Amino acid sequence: MASEPQQQPRVRTHTRIEVSSDKGVFMISVAAELAGMHPQTLRMYESRGLIEPKRSPKGTRLYSHADVERLRRIQEMTAELGLNLAGVERVFELETMLDSMSRKVQALERRAAELKAEVERLEALRRELRAEIVPYTRGGALIRLSDLS
Repeated sequence: MASEPQQQPRVRTHTRIEVSSDKGVFMISVAAELAGMHPQTLRMYESRGLIEPKRSPKGTRLYSHADVERLRRIQEMTAELGLNLAGVERVFELETMLDSMSRKVQALERRAAELKAEVERLEALRRELRAEIVPYTRGGALIRLSDLS
């Protein structure tokens, strides 16, 4: 009996591809299933401006992970919180405004810190220069301010 060649154990390798959360990767049917909605609902949300999927060169809607999360939020607000789509739109508008205001506040806080540091630097310079001022007395004699103390 001829000996059979020994088989080498198969080694499985997996390649993990990281995809940006805003890159369109899902077609409408997949995105709808992931969000637990009918594809027509996604089309309606797009027409209302609640979602803006990317488009392939041929015009196919491509939804990102962020889009699917947004769809899930819409679903939560309408089904669990009882908001209508106008309410959902308003929530998104307010969140956008809040994000913008937060960025402005952070920029103003950074500027305030810069100005505070500049005021402290100028105060130190003023104190240093004040120590160098030579006062004039009526008798004509010059006396250093530091000698008066």
